[in-house]
Amino acid sequence: MTAQPGRRPQESAAASDPQSDALAPEIERLVRDSFDKQGLMRHLGATMVEVRPGEIRIRMPFKPELTQQHGFFHAGGTSAIADTAGGYAGLTVFPPGSAVLTVEFKLNLIAPAKGEALLAVGRVLKSGRTLTVCQLEVFAEQAQALVPVAVGQQTLICLNESGTKISS
Repeated sequence: MTAQPGRRPQESAAASDPQSDALAPEIERLVRDSFDKQGLMRHLGATMVEVRPGEIRIRMPFKPELTQQHGFFHAGGTSAIADTAGGYAGLTVFPPGSAVLTVEFKLNLIAPAKGEALLAVGRVLKSGRTLTVCQLEVFAEQAQALVPVAVGQQTLICLNESGTKISS
C-alpha cells in the first residue's frame, strides 16, 4: 500500500501570508534553529526536511542502532520524530515570542516500521489561544514508496519564551 503524506492545513500561520504556502523566513529560521538544539534528534540522525505553515516533515534514516529485536525501527524513535514534527508544526502557527510543549500524544503503530528511513509529518488541525491539536503520521520509505506505519494525535500548549503559560 502506497500513500502520499496528507493534505495541507486549512489554517495558515499567523506569521505568514494566508494566501501563500510560504512561511515567513524569520519563523522558519526560529523553527530550524530550535530543532538543531535538540540532542535527541541529532542522536537519532533525524533531519527537518520541510517547514510549512502548520506542517513539518522530519526524516530519520535507518541505522541498526535504531531497531528493536526484530530489526524494525523501534517505536521510541518513531514516537520521538512524530512528537517533534507535531510540536514544530504547532510552533509555526504560534504568536511571535512563543515556545511549545507537548501536553499529550497518542500514536498507533499500524504496520512494522521497516525501510530505508522514516518520514514523520506533523500537521496542525486546530490552533487555539492556549492549546493546539496536531495530526501525526509516520511513513516508511520503502523502494521509493511511502508506507504508513503510524498515525496519531497530539495536544500542544503555547508558552512564552521563558516557558510559562501565556495569559489570555
